[in-house]
Amino acid sequence: MSRPLGRIRLYSFILLSFFVIPALLAPWIAPHDIDQMDLIRQLETPSFDHWMGLDENGSDIFSRLLAGARISLYVGFCVIGISTVIGVSLGLLSGYFGGWLDIVLMRIVDVLLAFPGLLLAIALVAVLGPDINNVILALSALGWVAYARLVRGQVLSVREEEYVLAARTSGMPAWRVMFIHLLPNILPPVIVQTTFSLAGTIISESSLSFLGLGAPPGTPSWGAMLSEGRYVLWEAPHVSVFPGLAILFVVLIFNLLGAVSYTHLTLPTKA
Repeated sequence: MSRPLGRIRLYSFILLSFFVIPALLAPWIAPHDIDQMDLIRQLETPSFDHWMGLDENGSDIFSRLLAGARISLYVGFCVIGISTVIGVSLGLLSGYFGGWLDIVLMRIVDVLLAFPGLLLAIALVAVLGPDINNVILALSALGWVAYARLVRGQVLSVREEEYVLAARTSGMPAWRVMFIHLLPNILPPVIVQTTFSLAGTIISESSLSFLGLGAPPGTPSWGAMLSEGRYVLWEAPHVSVFPGLAILFVVLIFNLLGAVSYTHLTLPTKA
């Protein structure tokens, strides 16, 4: 790995820690109670006591932003975990066995990819009801598709390699060939996909919360905070600016990590 790439990855992890660590420690480091209201001081601009000001209910924006980071982290990792397990498993089965199984699975993937993912997520959450767990379910039901297609393509490119043929010839069970020989050799693209998907999941969760289909009312989700701030955008822009900057910052960092991972893990290195 070249020195510039190493520095970029190091800086990315450092910047990302400013999101992950505060999110995990939010209940203990938040300076104010997220449910505390002061209607007399509502929409107050940033000050020493309230670093990012107060919202329309007189609640501390910085404290609610920290709590919202926990929600984004929870939704992001849950969706990625579920999507990866389902997508990788189906992709391995499809690419390894082929035949009718491959045809059926790939037609399902094609149908799901034919529709805008966020639109389908909105429809699913509208049917299930606004709730964080329903958001995770809806995004996971669509997120596995990218992994399945990616893994299936990678398996097709390596399943005729000599080490795979030798394992199959020796009588090794199919599940061992897939998870011991195939999976470790196709992990780099999956890691890259995971990094980019985390950024997309945070945007999707924020979008659903912005539309009122995510976290229940009163829950400090970044998307919900943006939605609430739009009504006082000209009077108190800080109510919307800080949640928007938080989303922008985190998504940029995850995309930067994805770009560095792609360069380091998938592109051939020069001697």
